[in-house]
Amino acid sequence: MTGAETDRGAAPLVAVLDYGSGNVHSAVKALSAAGADARLTSDRGLIQDADGLVVPGVGAFSAVMSALRESRGGELIERRLAGGRPVLGICVGMQVMFDNGVERGHDAAGLGQWPGTVSELDAPVLPHMGWNTVRSGAGSVLFDGIEDERFYFVHSYGAQQWSLEVMRPFAEPVLTWCDYGTPFLAAVENGPLAATQFHPEKSGAAGIRLLSNWIGALPGR
Repeated sequence: MTGAETDRGAAPLVAVLDYGSGNVHSAVKALSAAGADARLTSDRGLIQDADGLVVPGVGAFSAVMSALRESRGGELIERRLAGGRPVLGICVGMQVMFDNGVERGHDAAGLGQWPGTVSELDAPVLPHMGWNTVRSGAGSVLFDGIEDERFYFVHSYGAQQWSLEVMRPFAEPVLTWCDYGTPFLAAVENGPLAATQFHPEKSGAAGIRLLSNWIGALPGR
């Protein structure tokens, strides 16, 4: 049953993009706990028709981009966003939404959904691993009711600036920041595209609530 065929009383169908990103079963489990019919899949039809698509990502920026290119995952993400269909990126799945990433001197092109570069955090100890608070943007859907909670991070790189200019009638993106050595983007909500640098699936009850907030905002819910 596709998203278009799902009635309002049924759990929304959320596809978790299977492109070889590693162990993502915790994300599927967390999405299910948050109220979704979550499925790890590479089926192009299901990915296109699902109510929501989650793009996980672990490891190096360049490796994730290579896997997305080989699986043509970038095309699927672009097609969904062009149609206004929701996508949620997690960790490196957020980072690759930017123009490019620089890791250990290697510059890799990203998906280019947002302008900017993902670079190493300026912090005394890396990686940034463990629980941290965030400063959620005004009107955030993702952080509704969990503004003061802590979330689980494990990364050494991040987007440290935001330069996208949005013209009316489009709404301004909602930006959520975190501090670790320097401020970096912990989450972005920009039309159908949202993303978190932290792992909601590893963030306990607060992470489940964030996923539930995203699921609840899917069209038709």
